[in-house]
Amino acid sequence: MALFGRSKTSVGLDIGSGFVKLVQVDHSGDQPEVTRVAMRALLPDAIVEGEVMDPGLVADTVRALMEEAGVKGEKLVTAIGGHDVIIKKISMDRMSEEDARQVLPFEAERHVPFDIQSVELDFQILDPEGSSPKMDVLLVAAKRDLVEDKLSLLSDAGAVPRIMDVDAFALHNAFERNHPEIRTGVTALVNVGHEMTNVNILVDGVPILTRDIPFGSRRIREDLQRERGLTAEEAEDAVQGRTALDDLSLFVDRGVEEVATGVERAAAFLMTRDSGESLGRIFLSGGGARIPGLAEALARRMDIETRIANPFERVPVRPGAAPGLVLDEAAPMLQLPLGLALRKP
Repeated sequence: MALFGRSKTSVGLDIGSGFVKLVQVDHSGDQPEVTRVAMRALLPDAIVEGEVMDPGLVADTVRALMEEAGVKGEKLVTAIGGHDVIIKKISMDRMSEEDARQVLPFEAERHVPFDIQSVELDFQILDPEGSSPKMDVLLVAAKRDLVEDKLSLLSDAGAVPRIMDVDAFALHNAFERNHPEIRTGVTALVNVGHEMTNVNILVDGVPILTRDIPFGSRRIREDLQRERGLTAEEAEDAVQGRTALDDLSLFVDRGVEEVATGVERAAAFLMTRDSGESLGRIFLSGGGARIPGLAEALARRMDIETRIANPFERVPVRPGAAPGLVLDEAAPMLQLPLGLALRKP
């Protein structure tokens, strides 16, 4: 799906397990400017482990959010992600992009663990000006059912997206805009969501591999309720940092161990395959990045510089763009929709 027309705004829509988030960006000036930010919580278990359990409820939430933000459904840029999306750097004989598109389905059969007839494929030649006999290609494969289900849900909400992106690429887009230092060395972009954590490993700014870890902020909330007898509201207040909890660090450290192991495995796989340099920095995003002490615990565990990324560090936000939101608090959750909205019309 390509962008058409003369509109100079784009709207990134992220449907997560906990919230639906929307960011609108105006591209008409010298630099992109955020003109609208809105988000709505989903009812518990509307989406579980990436699977939409109640499509009608989610569609109604998307529709209500668009109406609240005053945006039209045909302006949307959205994304898919999870285990049914494969991103992999492969090597192919050097050829033109047109020829590569013809060859790709046969080449992908060697790298994609799905029936090739049931997936949507796309690719990007990473060294198009190279002269070597081989070329590096970033291959993307997504199960067709995943794409069609997302389009069906959005259609029920009155939306027809202009672009269907991939979560990892949208996150990379926002990170690169705000933190250009990721263009050198090896960087891990770690998005800690409600139920899942996505790890995206970049080498000199190019996304090389992604991993999904079955850990999110929901795990800590549920552990606090089960092991400390907190109510859902009390657990939420502790995770959001609104109230202090003496032993919260015990639960955070447990989750950090799981995240760190996933990052280490991804980085080790990269080192084994490419014999390159080691992981140099970690950037955190997602609602889980706001959990008190999580960034510091991950930095200690990994012994690597770890920062919470700011999606608006180099992207200005128009005054009044986020009514009802404390933008500094919500910012880590808005990396993905901002990255989508940065796609120029």
